[in-house]
Amino acid sequence: MRYLFGTDGLRGLANQYPLIPETVTEVCRAATKILGSHPADTMVVGKDTRSSGDMLECAVAAGICSSGVSVLLAGVLPTPAVANLVARTGSIGGVMISASHNPASDNGIKFFDHHGFKLTDEQEERIERIALTRSNGTTHHGLNLGRVSPCFDALDTYLRTLASASANPAKLAGLRVAIDCANGAASQAAPALFRGLGAEVFIINDQPDGENINFNCGALQPGGLQKVVKEFEADAGLALDGDADRITLVDEKGTTVDGDQILTCCAVDLKKAGRLARDQIVGTEMTNTGLEIALKPYGVSLLRARVGDRYVGEEMTRIGANLGGEQSGHIIFRDYSTTADALLTAVLVLDLSARCGQPLSVLGGMMQRFPQVLINVPVTDKPEFWEIAPIRDAIRDAQKALDGSGRISVRYSGTENLARIMAESSSEQAARHYAESVAETFHNTIGVPRDG
Repeated sequence: MRYLFGTDGLRGLANQYPLIPETVTEVCRAATKILGSHPADTMVVGKDTRSSGDMLECAVAAGICSSGVSVLLAGVLPTPAVANLVARTGSIGGVMISASHNPASDNGIKFFDHHGFKLTDEQEERIERIALTRSNGTTHHGLNLGRVSPCFDALDTYLRTLASASANPAKLAGLRVAIDCANGAASQAAPALFRGLGAEVFIINDQPDGENINFNCGALQPGGLQKVVKEFEADAGLALDGDADRITLVDEKGTTVDGDQILTCCAVDLKKAGRLARDQIVGTEMTNTGLEIALKPYGVSLLRARVGDRYVGEEMTRIGANLGGEQSGHIIFRDYSTTADALLTAVLVLDLSARCGQPLSVLGGMMQRFPQVLINVPVTDKPEFWEIAPIRDAIRDAQKALDGSGRISVRYSGTENLARIMAESSSEQAARHYAESVAETFHNTIGVPRDG
């Protein structure tokens, strides 16, 4: 059982346990032991634009340096850029200080190994055990400590890597692209990248002040971007999240394009080019059935992993897949990156649009979504629900009723005391009925009592 780490790293309210400097320092000191440390080693540290990032950056660096490992400070940088820099510099690992799409009051830390991959559950559990018991056993004292150095070319190197992913000689010349930077880590990177690729760029929310990251903007709130796309008659809109590993696209009509739609058009393109490894992609329990139906005529199959781009990435590695992602917009192109990358996704999708001469609305329309109904039920605890007869029976009854026309997915939240019940069907009425039925059973068995 993990006490500090959630679905995607360690996350919480800044300067409240466990996101306090003392704990962060212990966790980072423990991480160097797991990742492998000696005086010649370095770790990369990046951050997003939250005001608490400065405090946590100091705590992270202190923990790493106290173990005899030096720190390369990359400054404000997208999460995938940190992963890229780790591999390029031969570092033993990396730390990204970010709470992703969460509000500015939150923060967190994510770790990468020496290849630029996120750590496994087992590695995080080992870090926890060491940190919570303070059993690092470090012998680094006096002069035998790590040093801190700035990494001045981190952003430029990352942008060059992204630009080289475009196969189109004309790049994106002539495209009109609107970008919502979410006042986050890509506020400099995104405009520079797409202007460099020749696009005419319209930017919003690129003035971070430490408190406005994700505030009424970004991948989870693309409404403002949709208005900009329509106003300036843009060919596409890109809504990023705070650390730029997640994206929501907006087509030329102002309609959102989610991760499942992105996976569909990219999988078909790779399949036609003979570049889709194993003719298989990796999604999650939340991946829409419409994706499976759309890919079937092309001979492409879907493997579902646990929710979380980290688990998608692990499953991709296990089976040798080179494309995977989440409906939420975390997309992993393994031929180019070890982790989800919003800017890379945008480059490749816009490149595809330019190559095939099809607008984003056509690419997004390659799959038809099945209606999904998601209900979150507050629970008092998180027992194994398959061992609770009423819940088990309710889920089985719903699965049997939806067989052939939909499905039901039940899981606990990785960060909150919530049971997440998702029903999917060709009929929205049926999806809602079975989602509500299972949700009510959860509430009656292990749910938090309703007021009144």
